[in-house]
Amino acid sequence: MRGDQRSKFLTAVLLTLIVIGFPGIPLTFAASVPAAQGEWSRTVEAAAKEGQVNVYMYATWGNAIQNANVFQKAFPNIRLSLVTGSVSDLSQRIMAERRAGKYLADVIVIGVNVSRELLQAKMLDPVKPTLILPEVVDESKWWHSKHLYADPESQFIFKFSGNPQYGSISYNTKLAKEDDFKSIWDFVNSKWKGKIIARDVTRPGPGNGAMRFFYNSPKIGQEFIKRLYGQMDITLFRDGRVGVDSLANGKYAICFFCASDVYKAASQGLPVDVFGPMKEGAGLVSGYGALVIPKAAPHPSATKVFVNWLLSREGQLTLQKALSGSQEEPPDSLRIDIPKDEIPADNRRRDGIDYMDLDSREEWMQRDGYVNLVKSTMGKSSKE
Repeated sequence: MRGDQRSKFLTAVLLTLIVIGFPGIPLTFAASVPAAQGEWSRTVEAAAKEGQVNVYMYATWGNAIQNANVFQKAFPNIRLSLVTGSVSDLSQRIMAERRAGKYLADVIVIGVNVSRELLQAKMLDPVKPTLILPEVVDESKWWHSKHLYADPESQFIFKFSGNPQYGSISYNTKLAKEDDFKSIWDFVNSKWKGKIIARDVTRPGPGNGAMRFFYNSPKIGQEFIKRLYGQMDITLFRDGRVGVDSLANGKYAICFFCASDVYKAASQGLPVDVFGPMKEGAGLVSGYGALVIPKAAPHPSATKVFVNWLLSREGQLTLQKALSGSQEEPPDSLRIDIPKDEIPADNRRRDGIDYMDLDSREEWMQRDGYVNLVKSTMGKSSKE
């Protein structure tokens, strides 16, 4: 047997021994393990003895993970216990448990805002020590060849999704043409006065990511918001169906912040579409794709297994596929080594776009600035 054949044979034998000796390790992960007694195999063994991992996760995402059942099949000796709910419900629950001296959560995945609150309460451990798998640790597999964090120390709030905020602006294809809009400033041309409808962003919900970008971008800023809300005679809505219906029936030509419902309307043959990025660039937000590790996690080894699985190629694909077709659009993973077929084209990051990472600075995450500006600049001509 030649040297190269012997090497391939020994590698195959080693991988077989790993899978047989440690049945909780899926083959995709086994290929990353340098030796049968490596850190990963020891972690999986210890996690199997713990027997459980408690993951607190935004409801739609958590349910998607549970229904996919991929983690449980890969690690049958580690029971995945998911606690799901709205962001506010989970935040209140976590805080209440900690005040009562209960340390129940192992992993928390609910977004940057709440994660920052947990960090300020000194409730988090660094994420980096939990990263083991080479394919997770290897930063070349991630966008811009680095791990992105949402805390100043780049240790505690790991971001695994980066969703572009192109402005979330839609149009009636019979009344407006995409080619006529190259700059965000084209939307405050007097030609469109009285022909724009917008969701009320003084309330949390769709459009707030885009508004954070408008408000903080040096190329757009407060002047654009003042002109949009103070001079364009826009109509506000709160029910998403009102925005889409008004756009589709031609009552308005342009809709700000009803894009998520427009995709469904367009698939039904209605004359609506979504604008792509303008020349001023776009914002980037993580949505619910931020992961943190609470202090005194009760199952430390199982925590490491779940974190590495979720951040692996397999884990990110599982979440993406599981959310595809659901009421929640799948996130654009910051991993760059996976296909993005399930993600709508307008929701994917693109080459050549200047993205502003809106989660990277705490001041860029605040709503008060643009909310107060909208309230103070809406003229009497704005209708609700």
